Amino acid sequence: MKVVAEEYRLKGMRRQLVQALEKRGIGDPQVLEAIGKVQRHVFIEDTAFLEKAYEDIAFPIGSGQTISQPYTVAFQTELLGLVRGMKVLEIGTGSGYQTAVLAALGAKVYSIERHRPLYLATKRRLEKLGVRANLFYGDGYLGSAAHAPFDRVLVTCGAPFVPPALVEQLVPGGVLVVPVDEGDGQVMCRVTRSSDGSVQRTEHGRFRFVPMLVDRVGGGAL
Repeated sequence: MKVVAEEYRLKGMRRQLVQALEKRGIGDPQVLEAIGKVQRHVFIEDTAFLEKAYEDIAFPIGSGQTISQPYTVAFQTELLGLVRGMKVLEIGTGSGYQTAVLAALGAKVYSIERHRPLYLATKRRLEKLGVRANLFYGDGYLGSAAHAPFDRVLVTCGAPFVPPALVEQLVPGGVLVVPVDEGDGQVMCRVTRSSDGSVQRTEHGRFRFVPMLVDRVGGGAL
């Protein structure tokens, strides 16, 4: 990632954010290091929010979407259990902040965004920052069969159920992290695909995400 000039105070604010995430229970040193490297303020276009860029809060980014609060980004990333070089599919590129965190961890990132204005703006932003990621405009519910299989899949929007296509696109032993449920908040789920095709699902607390827009519902819920 290219180094972007920034004021010293922003570096200090980012260090304070990392310390706050540690206090909330984020323990993976590599995830904390990535959060400490990625300049969150460059992913927030409204300069009125600049002073709050490193607070643990979400912000609107247009098209009815948000940039998730740093704790949520760190929590989901930690659940993935990433190893450098892993191939990761991200559903919901949004501002590109989570994408940049995954890239900072050494993942080979494939990311899908269904809102075209966001896709175009984020593609330009990540290219300018030198973040290496493969971005696509399309229906994230379907995943990306052409680029499968993936070691990890991360969904950054609330799904009504675990999309079967995303599980099918995992390697044996692969992990899907997805917030699931409708209504007021979702349950964070970690789904592991076994070598025999069966899945194990664990739940990790409630969060709040914008809903996943599903054009094609089929295959049943998991």
